[in-house]
Amino acid sequence: MVTSEVQPVVRWQGGRPLRLPPQTDALKSIDPDHVPNVTRFVLNPLTRQITRLPNRVTKFEVSPLFNLRMGLLTQADRGHGPPDKFAVAELQEGDLMLRFLSEKGRWENVVLSPCQLPSARRMKIDQPALAFGGRLWWVDVTWGAVSADPFTDRPELSFIELPRSSVLPARSPLPEAEGEVSWSEYRRVDANQGRLRYVEVSRKEPFLLSSFVLDNDGTGWTLEHRVALSKLWADGGHLWLPLPAGKTPQIELLDPLNANVVYLTVDKKHVIVVDMNMKKVIGSYRYGKDFSVPCVLPPWLGSSRIPSAGKATGKDKTLSDVLVRSDIQ
Repeated sequence: MVTSEVQPVVRWQGGRPLRLPPQTDALKSIDPDHVPNVTRFVLNPLTRQITRLPNRVTKFEVSPLFNLRMGLLTQADRGHGPPDKFAVAELQEGDLMLRFLSEKGRWENVVLSPCQLPSARRMKIDQPALAFGGRLWWVDVTWGAVSADPFTDRPELSFIELPRSSVLPARSPLPEAEGEVSWSEYRRVDANQGRLRYVEVSRKEPFLLSSFVLDNDGTGWTLEHRVALSKLWADGGHLWLPLPAGKTPQIELLDPLNANVVYLTVDKKHVIVVDMNMKKVIGSYRYGKDFSVPCVLPPWLGSSRIPSAGKATGKDKTLSDVLVRSDIQ
C-alpha cells in the first residue's frame, strides 16, 4: 500500500490510484463504483500458518474491508480438540448464504431454511458475526440475532429476540448522536464462560449497565446484573470524571473468561473495567485503539494446522511470506 500524508492510496486500480478523501473514515469512504479487490486469509496466530481463500463469487455489497456479515466457524469430528474443518459464511439477501467450506475448497451459494420472524422488519447487522454453540450468529442490537450452522446442506436460520424491554422500533435513531456513533456502541451480544450474553448501557444518568444471559433452551433471556454506573464510581475520585457533557460510557468488550466483567470506554480516552457482581471498578487505563477483539486461544492451537480439502494448491504460507510478498508488490 502506497500512502501520502494527506490522501492515502487504498489501492491501484485500472492504472490509477484509488484514494480516500481527507479527514474521513477510511472504512466508509470507498467509492462504491471502484471497490478494491480484497484477498482474504485464514490465519493461525501462533504457528503463523496462513491459507489464502479463493476470490468470492459475488460482488461486495458493503465495505469490503470489514464485513460484519462474514464469520468463521471451526468443527472437530471428535467434538473437541483441533478442528478438522472450517467454514467462512456470509448472510446474503433473499434467504441465501455465501459460504466457503474447507472440505470443498470453494465458495458456493446455498439456500437457507428461513425462520419465522416476529415481524416483517429487516435485520440491520451492526456487530461482527460471532461463533457460539456450533453456529454463526448475526446480531441486530436493536432487535435480536439470527444463527445458523453453515456446515449443513441447507442451513436453517433461528431467531432469538433481545429482552423485550430492549427491543427498539426498526431504524430507531440514536438520540443526540454525534458523528458515526451507533447503537452498537452501547449494546453488545457475545459469548463468554460457555453462555451467550447481551449487555447494554443506558445513555442517560445514572447510566444503568445491564447484563442478560440466554436461557439454556435458547428461547429467552434472564437478567443477571444491573448496576448504576454513576452511583458505582461516585466515591472513587476517578480520573475520567466528571464525564464530558453528552458523553455516555460505551461498551468496549465483555471479558471472555469472567461473565461478571465488562470493559467500558469513556470519551475514547479511558477504559474502565467493571465487575458487575462486586459492583466495583476493578481497573482503568488510557484508551488505546479501536477494534478490540476478546478471544481465548485453545491449548492445542500452537500444534495444529489449518484444515484443507487435501489438495496440493501451494497456497499455504507463513505470515512472514505473505508480508514479504506484499512489501515487494
